[in-house]
Amino acid sequence: MIIREANLNDVQAIARVHVDTWYTTYKGIIPESYLAKLSYQQREIAWQKIIEDTMSSSQFVDVAENNSGEIIGFANSGKERTSDRTYKGELYAIYILAAYQRQGIGYKLTLSAVDKLSELGFNSMLVWVLANNPACGFYENIGGQKVYEKQIERGGVMLKEIAYGWQDITSVRDRISSR
Repeated sequence: MIIREANLNDVQAIARVHVDTWYTTYKGIIPESYLAKLSYQQREIAWQKIIEDTMSSSQFVDVAENNSGEIIGFANSGKERTSDRTYKGELYAIYILAAYQRQGIGYKLTLSAVDKLSELGFNSMLVWVLANNPACGFYENIGGQKVYEKQIERGGVMLKEIAYGWQDITSVRDRISSR
């Protein structure tokens, strides 16, 4: 398993992971009609811009490759987007194909994000996640505390989103290392 910084050659694979994980993770949470409208092409356009922007911003994208060099997961992190007074870094997205979940890849991607946030001088972090997302347990296991809630709309349905926060991201490394 390799964790490395993403580049523009990875855009197509990241888009595939993104769309495929939305289908498996959010089925039964987000309306099927919304999920059916997701497209690899639209996500490729978005990820092309994100990766291009990493070169001139304080955000980054890391990918996880399996032993065959196939991208099977990714994480996108950087400066917290709302100028929160407490949390300076943010884990924007972390997705891993269903077949590769529960193998420690999420821990590795999160550690990479924590290291890069630390290098940028961000010593705190939050992540927003849908309340019904099974990943809530992952964030709680690595010490995330529920700090905010808000309602968002997806596919005509209002959903609760929870922010998990870490005031000191070194605690994430400590939690993961003790596993």
